[in-house]
Amino acid sequence: MNDQQSPYDPYYPQPQIIGYDAYGQPVYQQTHQPPQSQQAQGYDYDPYAQQQPQQPQGYGYDPYAQQQQQQPAPPQQAPYDPYGQQAPQAPPQGRQQPYDPYGHQQPQAQQQPYRPAPPAAPVAAPAGVPGQRRGAPEGPGGEDRDYRTEQFSFIEEPDEDSEDVIDWLKFTESRSERREEARRRGRNRIVALVVVLALVAIGGVGYLWSAGKLPGLGESGERPQNTATGPQQRDVIVVHLHNTQKGGTSTALLVDNTTTKQGTTVLLPNALTVADDEGSATTLGKSVEDDGSTGTREAIGNLLGTKITGTWRLDTPFLERLVELVGNIDITTDADVPGEKKGEAPLVKRGENQTLNGRAAVAYATYRGAGEAEAKQLQRFGQVMYGVLRKMSGDPKAATMTVETLAQILDPSLPEKDLGASLAKLAEHAKGGDYKTALLPVGQDGALSESASGGVVKDILGGKVSAPEQGAAVRVAIRNGSGNPDATEAARIVLINGGYAFLGGAKADRESKSQVVYKDELHKAAAAEVAKTLGLPAGSVKKGTTAGSADVTVVLGSDYKVKGGS
Repeated sequence: MNDQQSPYDPYYPQPQIIGYDAYGQPVYQQTHQPPQSQQAQGYDYDPYAQQQPQQPQGYGYDPYAQQQQQQPAPPQQAPYDPYGQQAPQAPPQGRQQPYDPYGHQQPQAQQQPYRPAPPAAPVAAPAGVPGQRRGAPEGPGGEDRDYRTEQFSFIEEPDEDSEDVIDWLKFTESRSERREEARRRGRNRIVALVVVLALVAIGGVGYLWSAGKLPGLGESGERPQNTATGPQQRDVIVVHLHNTQKGGTSTALLVDNTTTKQGTTVLLPNALTVADDEGSATTLGKSVEDDGSTGTREAIGNLLGTKITGTWRLDTPFLERLVELVGNIDITTDADVPGEKKGEAPLVKRGENQTLNGRAAVAYATYRGAGEAEAKQLQRFGQVMYGVLRKMSGDPKAATMTVETLAQILDPSLPEKDLGASLAKLAEHAKGGDYKTALLPVGQDGALSESASGGVVKDILGGKVSAPEQGAAVRVAIRNGSGNPDATEAARIVLINGGYAFLGGAKADRESKSQVVYKDELHKAAAAEVAKTLGLPAGSVKKGTTAGSADVTVVLGSDYKVKGGS
């Protein structure tokens, strides 16, 4: 056996590692001097060298060298490979030298002292594993060289741009979300601002309108009243207030003009002359007591030329309860109403914005001071009705429920549902400021004055435009200017027997000749028939202004002769 010991021989000491070459391979310390021929040869690696039988094989890898003859060598122990990936190697023959691909191995005389070995290089992955790179450095002469896999360490390197791409995507997504959120908040702010501005504008216009300060409302600053030309639709009910303690009645018409959207309370004096069931002249107050609701309703309708849909009898106990149900009323009073007993505090004090409960409201509505005209008491009754309507619900169902809670007995012509609906409409007018109260002017003799025809009967009740129903009797009024007080009664009997509706008679200035006046061409023929019935000449018929809602007005002169009289 050769006297040189192999570094892999387990029976001999292993050569010491004195360093590592550029590729991480260990460099061992030489223990024996090579033969003289080998020392002269050097350690440069010649990949194109021909086969030299006598030259011992080292650790250099020559892929182009021819197969060399090898001498048998004692078995060698493989170096420790914990991962089992070290490529198997043939045991070296003779003296072995470390692999030096560039021929920079130092002579043995200049070998460096022993240094501890650095950590082992990472074990190379098997050939063909994805991600494995194979280095191809250029050796001397600029030629490419191939190396064994165990000479390299392979590290799986992640994509250098992957983290940057992920961070950029996150940043872009976050920035887009922030921009979208900012745009959304901006849109919400714009919408909210537009809504606020619209509400402010509507509120401002509403305030100016309610205050009467909008342009085009006129110099007075008042809101223009709804007007309409031609026939208008009206809903009229008559209400009778019965004073159950002191006696007497008060009558008013509640008018809902559905065309102009306005409401009115028309106060009717008890002295108003109307016709009774027999056609005789009587007062309104007496008609309510004697003829009841039906006869009085028809008499008022014939006199004023309007259609009354129903009658509401309101006794004072029910008025008191009604005020309590709506939650008291607030009105401006014009008188102090004393208590029921002496020494008691006044039930009602004079002043503005006085709050009245049910008892105080009844006392004020029926109060008539000493020496006061009937009109004063009627106006107080109108104030109470207006205060009630302002507190009444505008919902027909709620208003009907209030009427049902009163538990009063109503006239068959006006059921609780109809009364509730009418009061709800009037309440809406009262709350909106489209409501007023008017007094029907009546002369001392109970007849309608000429001003009533144009002011109340025509404008409010529509007496001028309301035509009588088809087949209805002609309405006739009498003005006695003959000087004979019995002439009115005599003429009334004749007209009723002739089928005419008598609207009452009144005293007039002395006239020498009688006249039969009709208001339009429609009643011209009827006027001629009235003249014949009374025995007046045909020349007495002429067109003119009639009294109130009468179709024909007869003015009796001194030429009228009472039949059967002197």
